[in-house]
Amino acid sequence: MNQFISLLQQEPMYFYGLVFLFSLLIGSFLNVVIHRLPIMMERAFKNEAKEYFSMDNVSSPLEKNTNNDPFNLAVPRSACPQCNHQITAVENIPVISYLFLKGKCRGCKTSISMRYPFVELVTGLLSMAVALKFGVSWQALAAIAFTWSLVALTFIDFDTMLLPDSIVLPVLWLGLFANSAMLFTDLNSAFFGAVAGYLSLWAVYWSFKLLTGKEGMGYGDFKLFALIGAWLGWQYLPLTIILSSAVGAVIGIALMLNRDNKRNIAIPFGPYLSIAGWIALMWGEQINNAYLRYMGYTVL
Repeated sequence: MNQFISLLQQEPMYFYGLVFLFSLLIGSFLNVVIHRLPIMMERAFKNEAKEYFSMDNVSSPLEKNTNNDPFNLAVPRSACPQCNHQITAVENIPVISYLFLKGKCRGCKTSISMRYPFVELVTGLLSMAVALKFGVSWQALAAIAFTWSLVALTFIDFDTMLLPDSIVLPVLWLGLFANSAMLFTDLNSAFFGAVAGYLSLWAVYWSFKLLTGKEGMGYGDFKLFALIGAWLGWQYLPLTIILSSAVGAVIGIALMLNRDNKRNIAIPFGPYLSIAGWIALMWGEQINNAYLRYMGYTVL
């Protein structure tokens, strides 16, 4: 193992290549997570609701829609939703299979969404960018795991306006654990980053609700901001929220223009927080230093 690590340190291109290829495979798995995890959450909710109604001897209105077939991240095997053709290993090679099949199901020739190779490629490219920045180090491996989680959360929230606790909470704790070794910041900053991240958006949520009577965001956004604070420290929270607002403004306007100028559509905030958190991870120090120089402060 030590010889392998030494080889990667001497020839970092091997490390970058391994990160890219392995992250493409992870991107393929993230496609499964993005699609199935919200369905698993919905089924769990329906089953809990059914148990609640049956305890009170009241028939559940969800009973007819409850499917008891096994459904998780491993079962059933991936298949075409149109013809139920099961996807073989050869047809599931990230990006390459999509190109080889010309974006169509091998069984019925139904078009396959470009979302699948896009998620794979984005995961691979972002992970390689992280590897290039941090080099062959534990810091790089931790940052790559952070990147994978943000990719999954971004697409899940965009599709369903959900930020699953089953992803957010373990990754939050992983950030605190990583910073116990001071990979990105000290543990004290990470702890108060998690606390400040949650409480700041919680305060904004309740202030907005008291003033307007409407909910401006969900509780998942509080937890996601706490996750980012746990990884980067409280010092990067102001930058993250500013970046998320800028990203949200650009993407939000584009979405509204693409949806027939409907101004009242709900737009999830999680993807913008995730994008901003990743930018802060990669270039937060440079952005902060550039701002301080612009304001006339001396940066040591």
